[in-house]
Amino acid sequence: MMMMMMTTTTTTTTTTMMMMMMMMMMLLLLLLTMTMMMMMMMMMMMMMMMMMMMMMMMMMMVMVMMMMMMMMMMMMVMLMVLVMMRGRRSRRRRRRNRWRGRRRRIYRIMKTIVAEHIWAQNK
Repeated sequence: MMMMMMTTTTTTTTTTMMMMMMMMMMLLLLLLTMTMMMMMMMMMMMMMMMMMMMMMMMMMMVMVMMMMMMMMMMMMVMLMVLVMMRGRRSRRRRRRNRWRGRRRRIYRIMKTIVAEHIWAQNK
């Protein structure tokens, strides 16, 4: 085909140009196909990465949920402790009152000691 075209002197340039164009087109097509394949591969890789990321995110979310559950449990325990403490406050109040009474007695004793000391000094 090419040789036959080349024999005719009038259409040599055109045929060569056409052949070059054809080659270029083939190259372009090859490049396009390669790029498309690469793009497809990249897309697949991206999809895989996204899937992995989603899995990781799901795992992270599960971990966060577990942590939140643990925190909630801890908060519930703290609340229960507080509620239990409320019941024991009445007993503690009595103890505090006792301590207050003891403090008052101590203050009275201290006052008497100070008064005696001042009285002795004045004498």
